[in-house]
Amino acid sequence: MNATVKTCFWFDNQAMEAVDFYVSLLPDSRIDAVSHYVAEQGMAPAGTVLAIDFTLAGTPMQAINGGPAFTLTEAASISIATRDQAETDRLWDALLANGGLPSQCGWLKDRWGMSWQVVPERAAELLAGPQAGKVWPVFFTMSRIEIAPLEDAAAA
Repeated sequence: MNATVKTCFWFDNQAMEAVDFYVSLLPDSRIDAVSHYVAEQGMAPAGTVLAIDFTLAGTPMQAINGGPAFTLTEAASISIATRDQAETDRLWDALLANGGLPSQCGWLKDRWGMSWQVVPERAAELLAGPQAGKVWPVFFTMSRIEIAPLEDAAAA
């Protein structure tokens, strides 16, 4: 059996707008397929976007316009391991634009309520190495992850 796994995100009615934005952020991202409601479903006007299969940085995902019954939550998030501070800053700023909310330790919610973790690869290395005990206290003070203070803590 060749099972395929993809994460599906439930939106009220903004899935297409969100997915268009998400695939614009990262290389190896694209919209793969879009399906629409049909009149016989009686759940939304015929022709309204129902589901979008998309690839985000090489990972298959799906978004649906399912109505207001469920909302996105921090219990599930998209995690991005960034190469450097410049990429971290670019993605952080883009995801917060137009109404996003920053949180702690690289977490944020975008304007649609999707939860993201934007963490530089170097930060993950510093948090796991022998210097982790010196790095974690500094990390916990951050919203956007800044590599330089973590490096300073590791060297102290």
